[in-house]
Amino acid sequence: MNPSVSIIVPVYNAEACLRRCVESVLNQEYADFELLLADDGSRDGSGRICDEYAAADSRVRVFHKENSGVSDSRNLCLDQARGRYLQFLDADDWITANATKLLVQAMEEHLCDLVISDFYRVVGERVSPKGDIDEAQVLSREEYASHMMENPANYYYGVLWNKLYRREIVERHHLRMDPAISWCEDFMFNLEYIRRAETFFALQVPVYYYVKTKGSLCTQGISISKTIQMKLTVFEYYNQFYKTVLDEEEYEKQRLKIYRFLIDAAEDGTVPPVSKRLGNERVRVSPDALEGQGFLFDTFRERKLLDYYLEPAAQKNDLSLPEARLLLYLRQSGPAARKDLADFAGLPRGGLSMLLNRLEGKGLISVTELRGAKGKRGRESRLEITFPPSASAVLEDVANIWEDFTSARFSGFSPEERELYERFAGRVQENIRGILQ
Repeated sequence: MNPSVSIIVPVYNAEACLRRCVESVLNQEYADFELLLADDGSRDGSGRICDEYAAADSRVRVFHKENSGVSDSRNLCLDQARGRYLQFLDADDWITANATKLLVQAMEEHLCDLVISDFYRVVGERVSPKGDIDEAQVLSREEYASHMMENPANYYYGVLWNKLYRREIVERHHLRMDPAISWCEDFMFNLEYIRRAETFFALQVPVYYYVKTKGSLCTQGISISKTIQMKLTVFEYYNQFYKTVLDEEEYEKQRLKIYRFLIDAAEDGTVPPVSKRLGNERVRVSPDALEGQGFLFDTFRERKLLDYYLEPAAQKNDLSLPEARLLLYLRQSGPAARKDLADFAGLPRGGLSMLLNRLEGKGLISVTELRGAKGKRGRESRLEITFPPSASAVLEDVANIWEDFTSARFSGFSPEERELYERFAGRVQENIRGILQ
């Protein structure tokens, strides 16, 4: 049976970083893939490392070839690929553990032809997220091309590695890399693919770590005249693409923007500002906490696991993790006193008020204070939280993580084992309720 995803990695003298790249793929939460490694005549130990992984994991397939460049390597893998979808990595980069799962989920949920995601730009020990499209909806070819026109030289659009493709489209039109082009060859492939695709979706979650260690054209020893010729060739592809996508009147309106490509492309991509130390950009748990024994460690790990699955929903919707976590709690609670709601969410009352104000300011909740009868703690007011229709998409994203969280907790359980666990857990909760009442 063919895998769902073919993940393609060209390899050339990547011994120093290859294991990090390959292991980030093999450790994916989504396991239905094949990993195609094309050893492009490496002179170091890269070929041997590829063979080691192939011997240890049946999902890995290795192709050794004479050195002929990255485009030939990718084309060889495209000829051999069997997956329904295509994903690309460079050997000196790596992906998050949920990268393939999120890309496939977006592709299948939105029934689109291309998924494009945000990515992390890595500079030494510093990292920053990079994206461009903020619309969380399916885009037409014209809408996607309009976004691309605004930033024509942006790596976000030009590269292969932050996208998921349908192999059926690639094979039906026999799309391949042009080995004669060593600058923007990814972009040319993308332009040809976009011309054949109809629907697009932008995932506002960084899933790829891009390390800018590749040389520019100048450092590759290519002559100035050949560099100019390649850039003109790529521009002609780009210009022809918009002549195809736009009608004649719209093309004339946008021609100056289209011609900006020649100027912007000379910058060889923009560099986003560095913002965080590498390792602090996502949910992390110390090894001691992972191995610790006892109820408190169990509770801590469950909370961190929930955060792990909440994080993509938070990133996608421009929420902090505490904001996303509170939204999840608010969906579970009814009207409650501020103190009780703060206790339920595990927040100090001041912290709760701050987060409620933020969520209300973003139009995700509406807070109403209900005056109550006098009780043991004096006259109590209760907060009633309602959700406006505009928050439905965000709430759906936040709520859907519960399925992933539950599935991860019960991974490997038989139905009988899960039923038995839940029965005993229910009895434990009955004991706790009995004591606290």
